[in-house]
Amino acid sequence: MIRDLIQKNRSYRRFDSSIKITEEQVRSWIDLARISASARNAQPLKYAVVTDSVTCDKIFPFLGWAGYLSDWKGPVEKERPVAYVAVLKDKKIAENHYCDDGIAMQSILLGAVEEGYGGCMIGSVNKSKVSGLLGLPEHIDLLWMIALGKPIEEVVIENGVNDIKYWRDENEVHHVPKRPLDEIIVKFT
Repeated sequence: MIRDLIQKNRSYRRFDSSIKITEEQVRSWIDLARISASARNAQPLKYAVVTDSVTCDKIFPFLGWAGYLSDWKGPVEKERPVAYVAVLKDKKIAENHYCDDGIAMQSILLGAVEEGYGGCMIGSVNKSKVSGLLGLPEHIDLLWMIALGKPIEEVVIENGVNDIKYWRDENEVHHVPKRPLDEIIVKFT
């Protein structure tokens, strides 16, 4: 079961923008992050939920979409995310969030995938512009954006490929190479 969810949890970048996601759905996925592990149990992460189309449209131009697809500027209007989660750090709680952000984002995305949705963690963000749009105070740092929606693209894992760069084929299938298991497990003698 968990293997199936993880295999379905790809970095989706194209969505059916006619299928909306409610704030309540996103809150339920964030609740999975809330109950996940946190380094020192400090719990310095906070989240801003965006589900209204006007704010989604304002955020979109401040995001980078796929570094290896240099000729692709991101999803066209009808394929854009219908929701975002801004992953934030409250500096009043802790200066260091260690690995909490990765754990939290994985939990959020697994919740979305379990319900038939998907998303993409985006680190290429104009943080000052998005922070301004969201009205974030000084003590809140924007770490990541998670784009969410109903995926309309096929993303497949490619095993045994020597290059780590993902690509799209002529049918717009998104291919993601993964290193072989024996290559990533180090044996000590």
